[in-house]
Amino acid sequence: MSPSDLAILIVDESDDRARLIEQALRDSGHGNVTIAVFQGVARRIEELAPDVIILDLGNPNRDFLEHMFRLSKAVQKPIAMFVDQSSAQAMFDAVDAGVSAYVVDGLRRERVKPILDLAIARFRAFDRMRQERDEARAALDDRNTIDRAKRILMRSKSLSEEEAYGLLRTTAMKQSRSMAEIASAIILATDAFEGDAS
Repeated sequence: MSPSDLAILIVDESDDRARLIEQALRDSGHGNVTIAVFQGVARRIEELAPDVIILDLGNPNRDFLEHMFRLSKAVQKPIAMFVDQSSAQAMFDAVDAGVSAYVVDGLRRERVKPILDLAIARFRAFDRMRQERDEARAALDDRNTIDRAKRILMRSKSLSEEEAYGLLRTTAMKQSRSMAEIASAIILATDAFEGDAS
């Protein structure tokens, strides 16, 4: 995606600061830039569906910061957050909320583009890690489901582990379904039958 295609939302109560960020982005080739105020920002994010969000918070109070962190968690987009002052706890909370770049007292025109690039790169890296984690969990769940179905087949049909696995694989191929799907169906049928019998 080229810079001109990237939809960027700047959220700021200060028009001067927002214009500074906007001009820095436009000077570096970003043409799709929108400015919004904090009031109703969740609705604006939903309407605009930006690719990146830049939050300029100035000196926010604790409640407002927490509100922004909750928003960051929900949005699942690269977020660069500028604040004038911060505590170590606020920084840790920002990272925990998924803020990709948390910058204290660093809102200068020449820093906007590198920080935006950093936020995007960090978000992509974390998103890749999250996907890999989810895929690993799904694979483990599938493996456990298949193992449970194998045990059911071994018990109910007096099969060896290898024969039970072969039966699952053959059935999956015949039905053009995954082994995990076939295994789930066996488990559901067994649970239903055993539930009815009890």
